[in-house]
Amino acid sequence: MKTVTLYTKPGCGLCAEAEHELRALQREIAFELILCDITQDPQLMAQYHDDIPVVLCEGSELCRHRVDVERVRRALAA
Repeated sequence: MKTVTLYTKPGCGLCAEAEHELRALQREIAFELILCDITQDPQLMAQYHDDIPVVLCEGSELCRHRVDVERVRRALAA
């Protein structure tokens, strides 16, 4: 099963929307969704700060700010 990671932080409206979209996609395609709060990791916080949400599939970045559901779907199918 593939893994999708969502970089997020508390109070991020776009992050909540991204999580909702990814959870909806999970109803179609089986994958593990990992939510990663960047405020808990100084390196991620320095790298992304306000440049979130970020979606990765198997460690490769797919999108920032808005979820491209079709791109995530293709990455999961590959």
